[in-house]
Amino acid sequence: MAHIPDGVLSMPVLVGGAVVAVGAVALGLKRISDRDIPRVAILASGFFALSLFALPVGPSSVHLLLGGLMGIVLGPAIFPAVCVALLLQAVMFGFGGLTTLGVNIVNIALPGAMVGMLVQPLIARATPAGAAVIAGLASAACVACTGLLVAAALSLSSTDYILSARVMMATYLPLMVVEGLVGGFCISFVKRVKPELLAPLQVAA
Repeated sequence: MAHIPDGVLSMPVLVGGAVVAVGAVALGLKRISDRDIPRVAILASGFFALSLFALPVGPSSVHLLLGGLMGIVLGPAIFPAVCVALLLQAVMFGFGGLTTLGVNIVNIALPGAMVGMLVQPLIARATPAGAAVIAGLASAACVACTGLLVAAALSLSSTDYILSARVMMATYLPLMVVEGLVGGFCISFVKRVKPELLAPLQVAA
């Protein structure tokens, strides 16, 4: 599960994640203008709702992350979108944690932001079918990167978590397939009906 709860991570990992998250959220906010707020809000609410439903896979559980989809549509603005959703989940449902908020933001949003910036130009030039393939692969890659970041955070906090981190990575494999299908379908649909939504957000004035 990508939502790491309180009391699991070491202080250096918590502080490092918080510092990176604060900088990334600040950068993302600069990319959001008034006209972009509905786009960010819709994806943040979608992530908020869908990621609450965790399905058991072996000894762990998984849920949709939508990192690739949000990264492609929002770029760096994925950071404030994920921040708001994770904060509300932690406060309202005890899902994740407050002390681990920074680490969880980085784990989920950073892969999406990086992959989104890489593939946005490719998707802009692609046909809807090509955009579906690119977005599907990007979404699957985001899940893998999130799994690696979660595993790294656990392993750096304590060697006792290394085995758990390896088992958790295996549970992300089916999620990669599902996320790839969801991301590919959604981006292909947007490419056909409203391709301007896939243009990178501009720096807010």
